[in-house]
Amino acid sequence: MVSRPVRLAVLTGDHHKPDPTKRNQRYNEEDMVTHNAMKQAFESLSDYEVAFWTDHDKVFAELERHPPDLVVNFCDTGFRNVPTLELNFPAYLELIGVPYTGAPPAAMVTCYDKAIVRLVAEQLGIAVPWEAFLFADASPETVDFRFPCLIKPNRADGSVGITKDAVVRDKAAARDYIAWMRKTLPGSDALIQEYLPGPEYGVGLVGNPEAGLRAFPPLEVDFSGLPAGLNPILSYESKAIPDSPYWTEIKIEPANMPAAHRERLVAAAEMLFRRLGLRDYGRFDFRVGADGEPKLMEVNPNPAWANDGKLALMAGFAGIAYPDMLKMVVEAALTRIGVRRS
Repeated sequence: MVSRPVRLAVLTGDHHKPDPTKRNQRYNEEDMVTHNAMKQAFESLSDYEVAFWTDHDKVFAELERHPPDLVVNFCDTGFRNVPTLELNFPAYLELIGVPYTGAPPAAMVTCYDKAIVRLVAEQLGIAVPWEAFLFADASPETVDFRFPCLIKPNRADGSVGITKDAVVRDKAAARDYIAWMRKTLPGSDALIQEYLPGPEYGVGLVGNPEAGLRAFPPLEVDFSGLPAGLNPILSYESKAIPDSPYWTEIKIEPANMPAAHRERLVAAAEMLFRRLGLRDYGRFDFRVGADGEPKLMEVNPNPAWANDGKLALMAGFAGIAYPDMLKMVVEAALTRIGVRRS
């Protein structure tokens, strides 16, 4: 039983290194604003002693000198900001026996492959969009396109590879987008997916199956402020380009959906959480198809932790302040690893 404050080390991306997922390949002012808001939120919680690790070249020495009770794994950029190395930090922490928040490496690998997630969801009876897989070296002529469709990388985070032009309505536009994606992200396999024209929803869960999962009130993405002619999607511009209308004009609101849809989506999220091996928290994105059916778009095993991120906004819909949402994630992990405090 721990009678002192729990020692936390909050691990984030490396602020000093290039980051291919961010504007101009580097950390920008907007990134530091959310980082500082997170830092202030943790510092306001009296239950913890908190260190913040942002220099990946020093992390291993810090782990040896000052091993924490728990690493808060907010490093969603990968080791040294290499996205394909996102699982390496938790894998190393497991090797040295230091517990951490969030998904284990196996879950991260599985969820990083969107086509595999879709297959798992389909096997569980969860509605999914029509989809075709295109290897990076395969000709688009091999795909039996169903227009309109959305084209995106099979393995990527943060909407990388999904621009405002990702929704295509004919074969010429599809060829052009695939060519652009292959030039921008060499070696990336592509998904050609049924475009879902209806409302977009998000479901956030905190906890663990053995101790209980809590679902926040679902969100709905409001695209109504976008200028005419822009595809209503959450593209890379909405995550990384502050002067884009995708950044400024898209709003997140409490979901306005039938109760039956809400129950079905929360149940689907809980099944996926268990089946994919998520831990402590997760976010699940759905969108309604032309047939009126909500369909799974993506599973986020370590969803964005920022104060303006979807998970924090959903917590706010439930009246949960940002510091308390962060505390819920930490406490879910502490309960899972069996840390009890007097």
